[in-house]
Amino acid sequence: MEFTIRVAAAEDAAYAQQICDLIKDSAKSRGTGIAEREPAYICTKIQNGNAVIALQGEQLAGFCYIEVWSHDRYVANSGLIVAPEFRRFGLAKQIKARIFQLSRDKFPEASIFGITTSLAVMRINSKLGYEPVTFSELTQDEAFWNGCRSCPNFDILERNQRRMCLCTAMLAPAAVEVAENMATDLSDLIIADEKVAGNIL
Repeated sequence: MEFTIRVAAAEDAAYAQQICDLIKDSAKSRGTGIAEREPAYICTKIQNGNAVIALQGEQLAGFCYIEVWSHDRYVANSGLIVAPEFRRFGLAKQIKARIFQLSRDKFPEASIFGITTSLAVMRINSKLGYEPVTFSELTQDEAFWNGCRSCPNFDILERNQRRMCLCTAMLAPAAVEVAENMATDLSDLIIADEKVAGNIL
């Protein structure tokens, strides 16, 4: 089965209600906490170029969007959803990889984080370079945590003063940090090669 996976365009706002319904239905069927979103909020993400949509023909297959926090120091890939009839095709992984790359392209200095109860999402995140972290390493922006209020587990988060909940927190380094680390690693290799060459001579 073939899918079109791309950055959402203005005309994709027509799918906003359907996206919200999918998110809500997924939360009910899984019995886990997923913060609900309103169509207007989804439309804003689409209009700002901060969303990725997957289509099978003209039919909505999946979606994910970017949230920006703490003056662009953190971004989150949120609302990852795949329509039930299109699951088991590896679509979630493809959408997640596309939104991850979009996040790094648009916000190269931002760390990318997420909180999830989904083991499948955790596995995808791990392959993209995320690592489990404590909640204290995430943005402390009030607006982010207020977004958890519609989650049925919000009382657990409050009781623990935002230190823990049923979600697992994961964090990936910023694009610039990855580039700096790569440059450092290459520098070490070059020095090591020079030493070997010197010994040979």
